[in-house]
Order: sequence, then structure tokens, then C-alpha cells
Amino acid sequence: MQQQKSFQKESGNLYLVPTPIGNLEDMTFRGVRTLEEVDIIASEDTRHTQKLLNHFSITTPQISLHEHNYKERIPQLIARLEEGANMAQVSDAGMPSISDPGHELVEACIERGIPVIALPGASAGITALIASGLTAQPFLFYGFLPRKQGEAIQTLEVLKPIESTLIFYESPKRLASTFALVEKVWGGQRRCVLCRELTKRYEEYTRGTVQELLAYTQENEIKGECCLLFEGYQKEVEMISLEEVDWKQEVEKKMAEEQISSKVAIKQVAKQYGVKKQDVYQAYHQK
Repeated sequence: MQQQKSFQKESGNLYLVPTPIGNLEDMTFRGVRTLEEVDIIASEDTRHTQKLLNHFSITTPQISLHEHNYKERIPQLIARLEEGANMAQVSDAGMPSISDPGHELVEACIERGIPVIALPGASAGITALIASGLTAQPFLFYGFLPRKQGEAIQTLEVLKPIESTLIFYESPKRLASTFALVEKVWGGQRRCVLCRELTKRYEEYTRGTVQELLAYTQENEIKGECCLLFEGYQKEVEMISLEEVDWKQEVEKKMAEEQISSKVAIKQVAKQYGVKKQDVYQAYHQK
């Protein structure tokens, strides 16, 4: 058991300082003051953070700390903290450790009894959640899906039955492929929201179903930082019984609209509603 008294030690503290996710006006007074008063700032990208420091006329020196150098850097930073230096850690945007570097240094500090003090501030996932229109509580923040398709599909299979709102980050270049995987595993009817360029001039929320956003991302070039939110598993929506849908009508409609065979239409309807192809086939041929 370990107990931390955050404000009873005058020096040798690690401060986790959130930075704006776009709009510099979201920097807090406390965040600015902390960056001014600490002895050194550990930054994910010193060039990026320098722009923030210049904006607020902060002259505190920086040292880089990112995923490629943390193993060699952390012992150096721990030594500085144990010597009594106060240190702030920042990522390029938002909260350190949330899909960004930071956790390893926090772990090392806790292990050595160095106080870790987190400041509240901007977080893209939470910001997007409360304006999404989806259920805000409970929610599950996942971050980035695995890049390999097989691993991403396995992850989506695990997440599929979760009833909480699900939050992901994604590169604009992978949006269409990600929505395609989601449709493949979850079906096309879940409500979802694509949030782009949060807090910036071109902030945008695109709301619809997985199927609709798949088509949108396939047809449009998306730019900027993106956050994806999906409603949780809804039994009354996703476990559709054959009696609730006229499958013959749905299949014939799909055949007429897209000029495709019944075999292809059955497959597409099943995918659209997130049900088994065999169930649609049997219901279609029974009528």
C-alpha cells in the first residue's frame, strides 16, 4: 500500500499538464502557471510544445520524452526529480498518457515515491462524447484500433457486446477502412459520430449510422484529427427477429435498387442489419 500527499512536498514533483487539443484559449491558468514555475518540461515533441510556450511567453527549458526514447530518458528524468527538480510532462495535445506518451514515467515515479500531480484539462474523447448525442455514461475509451486488419477484427469482436458508448481515435487516412471493418463485425445500423478538428475553426460532427458514415468516408476526403464514437450494443436494435422485418421485401428492394441477384442481395441485407445470412436466406425463401 502506498499513499501520496500531493501538496505536502515542496519540490521533486511530476506535474501532468494537459495542453489544448486545438484552440490555445483552452489552456488553463493553472496549466500556464505550472509550466512557468517548474524547472523543466518533458515534451512529446519539443518543437510542437515550443509554439505553445512562445504563445504564453514561457521560457522553461524542455527535454524530449516520447515512445522512441523513453527507456533511456526516464532514468535521467527520475534522477532530476530525486535531486529536487519540479517537472511538467506534456503531450502534443490533450492529456498525457491518453493515447500519448506519459504512462511509463508515471509508473517510474510512483515506484520511487515521487509525487505525481495531474492537472485537469482538455481531452478530445470526453469533449467529443458530451456533444455527440450518444449516451454519455457509461462509456469506454479505447483509443486507436490495431493497425493490422486481423487484430482489429479480433478487437471489434471483443468490443461488440459492450453496451457502453465506445470512443476511438483514428487517422483520417484509415477512416473508410475502419468503418468497413466495423460494418463487417457489428453490422451497419449502429448509430455513430465522426468528430473532426475539435475546438478548431473547421470543427465538425457527422452523425449517422455505420453504413452511412462508411459511404460518406468512401466518397469524401477527410482531413484533420478525428474521433469516432459508437453507441453501445443494443439488444432491442441489433437482435432483430425474423418476424419484425419483411425480409423478402428487403431483399427484393435491394435487388431492384442495385440490379443484383437474390444471392448477393441476401448477403447485403444480412450485413446491413447485422444478422446471419442463413436466417435471411431461410426467411426469404419461406415467403
